Amino acid sequence: MALRNIRYMGDEVLNKKCKEVKEITPKLLQLVDDMIDTMYEANGVGLAAPQVGILKRIVVIDVNMEEPEPIVLINPVILETSGEQTGSEGCLSAPGKVGMVTRPNYVKVKAFDTDMNEFVLEGTELLARAICHECDHLDGILYVEHVEGELMDADAVSSEE
Repeated sequence: MALRNIRYMGDEVLNKKCKEVKEITPKLLQLVDDMIDTMYEANGVGLAAPQVGILKRIVVIDVNMEEPEPIVLINPVILETSGEQTGSEGCLSAPGKVGMVTRPNYVKVKAFDTDMNEFVLEGTELLARAICHECDHLDGILYVEHVEGELMDADAVSSEE
């Protein structure tokens, strides 16, 4: 298990557009494994490569809290969205902060797996939110740009619930 350092808001790499992955290499597979380990260690539901300083279009997501089922999206492209959900959202690159964000309630994304096989994934609710959030990272967009109202301390929000 190799953990990567998570980059925080203010780090320039988080505001840059990522490059497409052209081929799978052992180094890239190691990056994916490291990203999954880092996401779990940080108790996140998603992590994008720029969050660990790598400008590649790679995302890992796992919204299944009971049994880990990591999803790897390489070169993801959102094909379709519908509906709307507004909820509290946070980010591993903005620890301790949350904000209210409106996202689609349904997302259909096309991506490649670690063998460069294309697939389509559909998600609703938390998975849809995570896909949109992580894909934004690949274009240098942080969730704080979508926050409605003020960014809040996560501790203050959880104590109110």
